[in-house]
Amino acid sequence: MATKKKIMIVNRKAPHGTIYAFESLEMALITAAFDQDVTLAFLDDGVYQLVKNQDTRPIETKNFTRAYRALPDYEIEKIYVERESLNARGLTPADLAVAVEVLDADTLAQRIMQQDVVFSA
Repeated sequence: MATKKKIMIVNRKAPHGTIYAFESLEMALITAAFDQDVTLAFLDDGVYQLVKNQDTRPIETKNFTRAYRALPDYEIEKIYVERESLNARGLTPADLAVAVEVLDADTLAQRIMQQDVVFSA
């Protein structure tokens, strides 16, 4: 039996205006479906991907933020958000649509170094 790979997907882009955020979410779900150990990290404008109650009607795009609630169904339970990125944008964990672990930049960097594979979107 093959050993699970520790895979982290680092999200740095805002949720709308490009395909990066949506593709990152799809990659996480597909990778987890293949029984890999998936971790998600959100920093910089990537923290906006998790903000709850987004209204995307004015920009005529699909709001996929609710899909993050499906992560536990795929056994994706390690979701990290960089504290400095939250603070710089005036956000708190209460503003987010899913439960996260808030880490300072140094601790998040250490977690990244512990992965077998890191994707950045």
